[in-house]
Amino acid sequence: MPEHADAVVGGQGDLLADDRVELPILASERVFEGRVWNIRRETVALDDGEIVREFMDHTGAVGVLAIDEHDRVLLIKQYRHPIRMRDWEIPAGLLDIEGEDPLVGAQRELAEEADLEASDWAVLADFATSPGGSDEMIRVYLARGLRAAPEVHAREAEEAGIEVRWVPLDECVDAVLARRIHNGPMSIAVLAAFAARARDWQGLGEADAPWPNRTPPVRGATGS
Repeated sequence: MPEHADAVVGGQGDLLADDRVELPILASERVFEGRVWNIRRETVALDDGEIVREFMDHTGAVGVLAIDEHDRVLLIKQYRHPIRMRDWEIPAGLLDIEGEDPLVGAQRELAEEADLEASDWAVLADFATSPGGSDEMIRVYLARGLRAAPEVHAREAEEAGIEVRWVPLDECVDAVLARRIHNGPMSIAVLAAFAARARDWQGLGEADAPWPNRTPPVRGATGS
């Protein structure tokens, strides 16, 4: 093993984990207000100087990997304009309802996008989508014990043309590894589920597990 290996992983015996850091924010302003999310510019004190960074100021989101008793995953396909693709995804959506619990948001998205409910919920993965340019955090839930929702939801815009497919988990993993699908939350979700299944679904988070890194740091006093 290389001499520097312990330093790379944080020291022998340390758990591999990100560190939450609260640096002084010297200035913070919204420089663009969009229909779905905004762009923010912040000046941050770093070491002996300061840096200015612009990033997507995001509400956060939730996703749902719904898997049935035959190890098939519920996937949806819809048009995504920024990448000019109709890509395969898992049901997901913004946490844009003030005060809504993330689990409730995930249950809402599963009902609205797939007309499904689930009796068994667990946290599968928490991740930052693009930490160099966005403060978006996503929590993906594993949903099992599926049944039809009592109400079929009307869909509009990109969701109006949703295509639904049940795909074996192993085939989803093959598609990720072969680079045939590109959606980040779906890729992370199916790989995490594949690993969790190999461990007999041990190590999943409770459905109401704390999510300490969801909330971005408190913004500076200047700007909006």
